[in-house]
Amino acid sequence: MKELQGSVETQQFNQNVDVKPSIYSISNILKFLIFSMIGIFMFFIPIEWNGKSSIPLDHFVTWVRNIVGKGASYYVLILVMLGAIHPFYKKTWKKNAVEAVITLFKVLGAIATIMVIFNIGPAWLMAEDMGPYWLNFLLIPIGMLVPIGAVFLALLVGYGLLEFIGIFMQPIMRPIWKTPGRSAIDAVASFVGSYSIGLLITNRVYKEGKYTKREAVIIATGFSTVSATFMIVVAKTLDLMHIWNLYFWLTLVVTFAVTAITVRLRPISKMSDEYYSGEGYPEEVIKKDRIKVAWNQAMITAESAPKLWKNIFDNVKDGVLMAMGILPTIMSIGLLGLILVNQTPVFDYLGYIFYPLTAILQIPEPFLAAKAAAINLVDMFVPSLVVLKTSLETRFIIGSLSISVILFFSSLIPCIMSTEIPLRMRDILSIWFIRTVFSLLLITPLAFLFL
Repeated sequence: MKELQGSVETQQFNQNVDVKPSIYSISNILKFLIFSMIGIFMFFIPIEWNGKSSIPLDHFVTWVRNIVGKGASYYVLILVMLGAIHPFYKKTWKKNAVEAVITLFKVLGAIATIMVIFNIGPAWLMAEDMGPYWLNFLLIPIGMLVPIGAVFLALLVGYGLLEFIGIFMQPIMRPIWKTPGRSAIDAVASFVGSYSIGLLITNRVYKEGKYTKREAVIIATGFSTVSATFMIVVAKTLDLMHIWNLYFWLTLVVTFAVTAITVRLRPISKMSDEYYSGEGYPEEVIKKDRIKVAWNQAMITAESAPKLWKNIFDNVKDGVLMAMGILPTIMSIGLLGLILVNQTPVFDYLGYIFYPLTAILQIPEPFLAAKAAAINLVDMFVPSLVVLKTSLETRFIIGSLSISVILFFSSLIPCIMSTEIPLRMRDILSIWFIRTVFSLLLITPLAFLFL
């Protein structure tokens, strides 16, 4: 089936392309419409349930978590233990120095998780804002969201919607962000769902040969930000809910504006356009008859798609492997970051990297803003705690910055490292620094203008 898909996708799609009438079967049309509608509903349509407004996938995961109860902790423990063992089973721990260090953090994360779940450890680890916080607010939600989300992800991207939307988004995505039109699905999935789900989509599409290495890196580091629901948590913490719409839309604009800049700078601009397996199925540029071509693409994909249960199985397998890869590192790196922030002056010193910029931009409390910008590399939520008692402008700027920078070690970076996307640590750090600088440059004047 993949040969069929590839042979058709590599043609120039226009009004003269002959497509077999058989692809317009009732079966293909129903697969495209029903599965895509279910996927759209689960990922993109916020609904009110038990006094909480969120996407159905989030409600479903919450419902499952409530049913499982305490079992959720033991489920996560199993994933964490498997994640710590996996590098030794696959012998990837000795691939290079970075893999060796990541493996060490996975082992430490597994040990820390065992100690927190069974309440055996030092008082600092058992403090509510340390181990239990990381377990209950990061490990369990992500550990359940990624595999469960993978089930509905199979419906969202496996039966033609990706190709259908991609045709219409080409005139926007390619000129501005240098990515295919189909990458619009990734961007929206991250903002309304979760960066882990967005990365799961990106990794899946990259392995299918529909993104090049550079395109996958752009999407992973430029679109995979935290969800809008988590932005609410940040806004509430910083007392920004009274200007929620301003905060949300300016942050959205700044995030994607910074991405448009980073794709034109090193290291991203010099990355290769090779495909995962060497052979790819690039998205052809369509200039007319978009509706006809989009429908043809959707039907071809629905025709060549695997059986539903196989598609779901493959996605869930990828989701479980990703969860295994990120959960132990989230625990260990997140705890280490909190220790460095709360118990050492490390980030006081690192704050001086951005202090000249925050001072020049005349951000109120410039040193605290610079320190928060540096801390953002560890976690996207902790910077908010640093500027709780500062001016509205500073809180707004840091609240927006923590979203737009995207890359942080407590979760997103381990997520990327657990995928097949080939991104070196030095490139990750370079992109983080560039995004931090340009986020400050863009959001600061906007904050002063609108506040």
